[in-house]
Amino acid sequence: MMVALMALCSCTEDRNQVLKVYNWSNYIDESVIPEFEKWYEEQTGEPVRVIYQTFDINETMLAKIEKGHEDFDLVCPSDYIIERMLDNGLLLPLDFASLPEGMNYIKNNRSPYVEKVFREINPGVDANDYSVAYMWGTTGILYNRKYVTDEEASSMEILRNPKFAGKIFIKDAPRDVFGPVLIHLNAERLRDGDVTLEQLMLDSSDESIAAVEAFMKDVKEGVAGWEADFGKEQMTQERGYVSFNWSGDAVWAIEEAGEIGVDLRYVVPEDGSNVWFDGWVIPKYAKNVKAATYFIDFMCRPDIALRNMEVTGYVSANGDVSVLESQIDSTLAPVDLTYFFGEGADSVRVDPALYPDASTIERCTILHDWGKDTPKLISMWSRAKGDSAGTGTIVIICVAFGALAFLVIRKNMTSRKRRSQRKH
Repeated sequence: MMVALMALCSCTEDRNQVLKVYNWSNYIDESVIPEFEKWYEEQTGEPVRVIYQTFDINETMLAKIEKGHEDFDLVCPSDYIIERMLDNGLLLPLDFASLPEGMNYIKNNRSPYVEKVFREINPGVDANDYSVAYMWGTTGILYNRKYVTDEEASSMEILRNPKFAGKIFIKDAPRDVFGPVLIHLNAERLRDGDVTLEQLMLDSSDESIAAVEAFMKDVKEGVAGWEADFGKEQMTQERGYVSFNWSGDAVWAIEEAGEIGVDLRYVVPEDGSNVWFDGWVIPKYAKNVKAATYFIDFMCRPDIALRNMEVTGYVSANGDVSVLESQIDSTLAPVDLTYFFGEGADSVRVDPALYPDASTIERCTILHDWGKDTPKLISMWSRAKGDSAGTGTIVIICVAFGALAFLVIRKNMTSRKRRSQRKH
């Protein structure tokens, strides 16, 4: 009876008063959702109810829209999926002009660097007209300074260094690994100007796939685990000495490890790596474009961006100076962030794992969608890893899951306190 009543309510509810949001798991401060509902009604005089759902894989989200024609009003894909959705005509242009000028946080707080990078997502279409960056970061090497020198950690070559065999964790993310490895293998050509980072990220040739596969087969012998989430815990517990990881996970691990006296550090390889973005888009089959546009705008409000950054542990793509000021720590060395925040940010003291300096960003580039060649990448990755996990990996996974619940709860309770302590 109750199920039938809920279905009836769903059918009779005005779709213009419902906003369906599809986002990554644990990727928002959920307390901002009811605040948005109240704010939206104050701004427009119209009520709205947010239906918030989550996904864990880009392709899961994409399949629901591309094949299932699901009427999500707003989703948050990664950069290469934004590119694919643009290519396949699955996105609606954003109508920024519909927002009152005084509260157009999208326009007022967009980073010049983010705007530039989004123009590079799709050469034929300016992705800035269809998407707004939410969070961003780099991919690099997290390492334990008790066992690994800064010089050893500066190169992707560390992944096949026999000295660290059995103590290496790598993201089970073929696209994020392929790019930096290919950059490493072409370091000399890059230095000689024979190829650019951008060209390498568009390279899906059989030759390049074979070269990366050969490198990864060498790496495989020393890998303790291919992981989606547990690698950072293994690093804090010193079960791993090296982790090829995303900057957001690295910062979390560094903070957790620091509380128990473990010295971890994160670095972008000297040869170069990738920079990644997740961004808000309105899919083709959306029913409430107006509320979706307002929601994106609300997410770009500096105070909301800061709250989402605090809770998730990832770095907001918001370019407002108040976001920068919230991360200043007088104990750190100054870095040049004019590329991201503009004039006046040439010597600010922030964690370079959160905001890489200009020289680091110069050796980073975004990944691109492989389109019809994507199955070649997935097949290579499967071959490079091998089809079965070793006994050691299975044991590590079991131990990791045993500790995961405690660590996640601990993170949620302490992240605000830790971040506040860094603001000196």
